[in-house]
Amino acid sequence: MWILRTTGDLPEKTFRLLPDTFKTIGRATGANFIIDEPLVSRVHCRVEVLPSGVLEVTDLNSTNGTFVNGAQVAKATLASGDRLTVGRVELIALTDVD
Repeated sequence: MWILRTTGDLPEKTFRLLPDTFKTIGRATGANFIIDEPLVSRVHCRVEVLPSGVLEVTDLNSTNGTFVNGAQVAKATLASGDRLTVGRVELIALTDVD
């Protein structure tokens, strides 16, 4: 299982991703993981645990972009400890064994 945990000044939020599933991150009530913060698009990006167990993020044409470890990405694979940024919100990717 993968975990995305917010960092910084915001109240901590933890999102869990089971194997072979995908979830969306955004401000909209229809997003699976809601982050109601400025600069986060309604449906900002999608995170998916591939059948191999790898965590992948895909930007969904967000206004302000999706970043992994400070670099803007359209699609990227995340490793444990990587930092995913949507708007001004940073999430750290962790496996359940970390």
